[in-house]
Amino acid sequence: MALYRAEGVVLRRWKLGEADRIIVFATAEHGKVRAVARGVRKTKAKLAGKLDPPAHVSLQLFETRGDLDIVTQVETINRFSGLRDDFHRLVRAMAMLEAAEQVMQEREPDPAMFTLLVRALDTLSNKPSPLVMAGFMMKLIAHEGLEPYVDGCVLCEEETAISDLVAFDIGEGGTLCQNCRRGRAITPEALYIVRLMLGGKLGQALEMVDSPAIHEVDHLAVEIIEHHIERRLKSLAVLSQT
Repeated sequence: MALYRAEGVVLRRWKLGEADRIIVFATAEHGKVRAVARGVRKTKAKLAGKLDPPAHVSLQLFETRGDLDIVTQVETINRFSGLRDDFHRLVRAMAMLEAAEQVMQEREPDPAMFTLLVRALDTLSNKPSPLVMAGFMMKLIAHEGLEPYVDGCVLCEEETAISDLVAFDIGEGGTLCQNCRRGRAITPEALYIVRLMLGGKLGQALEMVDSPAIHEVDHLAVEIIEHHIERRLKSLAVLSQT
């Protein structure tokens, strides 16, 4: 047992006893970490307010023999104020945290995934586009080695013009041509956006004005990540009620 330091993002928290909380962190150095923040629910607690998701923090933790470490110090790196001032962006941020928690492994370092999450949260804090969350979901899937195939038909493997690719099958993992079509329909405009995202041009996609194609990609990205984690993203249910 020993003290250790980590850079983390608060993914989730829940109450423990009368004054404590259990916090789930995504960290670059240690993967997903669960820890107890003692006394954090007390009004005058030093850690109060520093461990609200989706805070980006510098941590000191005490490693125990059990499943839960102990938070001993916290310094805020970024509170992502732009998210806290916008309900819809905050909900999308929570959905990204939910997806990251499902994908990240306990105690397995994954600096690339951590960096992807931090950058996505920072971008979303500064831009209201729904494509930020969609881009994160697509890149998360790609990071898992399951990048969708969108350069041709995933079944017959013919590289066709973008206008000839008319459907996307999540189970098959990519686009399909007219002859092989099944799954959900996809428009050329939406497919163009997906190609930008997966081709490292998310910034270009984020400059697009709002359109039906953007919302089509938004829904597609959610369907893909939910298929991968085999569960619905509970955070997004709030948006359907507003």
